[in-house]
Amino acid sequence: MKTPDYIAAADARIAASILLLRDGEAGLEVLMMRRADREGDMRSGACVFPGGVVDKADRDGHVCSIGPDDAAWSRRLGLAEGGLDYAVAALRECFEEVGLLIACDDQGGPLDTAPLVQTLHPWRERLNRGDVPVAAFCRHFSLCLDTRGLAYYSHWLTPPGVPKRFDTRFFCALAPAGQVAQADLGEAVELMWLTPKDALDPQRGLKLLPVTRRTLQDLARFDKAQAAFDEARQRRDIPLTMPRVASTRKGPRILLPDELPWAEVGRLDPTGCGDVSCELLPGRAVRLSQRILRVTAPNPGPMTGPGTNSYLVGDPDGSGWTVIDPGPPSEEHLQALIAAAPGPIVRILATHTHMDHSPNAAPLSQATGAPVYGRLAAFPQWQDASFMPAEELQHDQRLALGPQTTLRVVHTPGHASNHLCYLLEEEKTLFTGDHVMQGSTVVINPPDGDMSAYLDALRGLLDEDLDWLAPGHGFLVAQPKAVLSSLIAHRLRREAKVSEALQRRAPCGIDALLPEVYADVPPALHPMARRSLLAHLLKLQKDGAVRREGEGSEETWALPRPM
Repeated sequence: MKTPDYIAAADARIAASILLLRDGEAGLEVLMMRRADREGDMRSGACVFPGGVVDKADRDGHVCSIGPDDAAWSRRLGLAEGGLDYAVAALRECFEEVGLLIACDDQGGPLDTAPLVQTLHPWRERLNRGDVPVAAFCRHFSLCLDTRGLAYYSHWLTPPGVPKRFDTRFFCALAPAGQVAQADLGEAVELMWLTPKDALDPQRGLKLLPVTRRTLQDLARFDKAQAAFDEARQRRDIPLTMPRVASTRKGPRILLPDELPWAEVGRLDPTGCGDVSCELLPGRAVRLSQRILRVTAPNPGPMTGPGTNSYLVGDPDGSGWTVIDPGPPSEEHLQALIAAAPGPIVRILATHTHMDHSPNAAPLSQATGAPVYGRLAAFPQWQDASFMPAEELQHDQRLALGPQTTLRVVHTPGHASNHLCYLLEEEKTLFTGDHVMQGSTVVINPPDGDMSAYLDALRGLLDEDLDWLAPGHGFLVAQPKAVLSSLIAHRLRREAKVSEALQRRAPCGIDALLPEVYADVPPALHPMARRSLLAHLLKLQKDGAVRREGEGSEETWALPRPM
């Protein structure tokens, strides 16, 4: 058995919560409870799922539970021990707060709770106060908590910096038949059986914590309670989800791990002060490390996202600074770069010569006297004609920016024939230009764009020792190998869709193929997707997997003729 490597946050209380599911007239319903209003409690008045802190006495409840033992639950939760504590706590809290008892008789058989209702419920308050342990409750009624009816659902940790942190395991269960939920009127002041859609409806006005909102969004995929429960039973390797607190122009905001700024905010604010922005604001200099600053250009748009990133890279000893991608022609951005540099700008680098990355090179060079470096494109169309490098950089060339800072040039053709990435070796950070963008794929636009070269360059980067990607558009990106592998897989899946479409309807023109191959892309983006589709077809033609016939408006594509 693999040794669990999960270690709970030292400042977080371990807790368990339960999603109680049933089928209603409109489909799957989940039980939600509105918490009491309490001053200074961020969860005050929030609508949540039943749950609470795991008590020390819950371990004594092991002997009064039926189902997987502690070793089995611990493996399931990725713990060295104590996994059953969470399952016992989830069932105890379920009974305390909403009065639903998921239990069996002490032999594991069905438990008829109807005759016990009047005597069971006074124990809820005693359990809640901690007057009696859960094991004593079970022994008194000759019952066992039935963990066989639980499925491990998710694992959430409250963000660092929040006054009260909880390390919570979420379980789900089908609501026990024949029992009626009743609020304890202490922790829970109101109960609601709601479909996820209704709970998320803004007009209902429920106060939802990020974990609750995301869980409801996940449950909304299911029409039936059993389907949701069965899917949870099949989950493996459930990751820890930890939101982060960030700042915006409108105030604090909670970020979830699948949001683009999350990794960068964690890098810049590991203790959760909440003072790192999750917005890319034009002209604002952001210190990413002792060697790196980022300034975003004021050119947001469909192809540039929040704007093009310019990076200033310098040595900790305070020597001159190097600008990577000075951006589009913009006097405002030019002045922002000059103002952001902690010292003199002595070098200007371009990843490639598309119009949002390099046109500011000449005016910045004129203003600072810094020479410009990069490469010229093989095809002039859509390129920056003003770009004139003092030297054309070569693959694997090293640029010493100071005694402790080195950039290595990595030629990565594909998006553009002259595309270069720059690896800051001391920080294992790759400045990717448009070779890797955050949150989207890049357009491969022939003839200067080449799909075969692009895939080869992505594969080549898998051999590099990388910790971070610094893209030309977006925030810092963590887990580079996973991102690169995902991009390769995405392009190969798209290529397969091209081949499958041609099997069904060849010979076929590119405009007929486009809506089928890019059915998952909004039609407004199809003109850009058409360029990448052509790149895929040209790659497949080069590989001998498709053939092209005719020219201009008569051009068609088909699979190779049988031999």
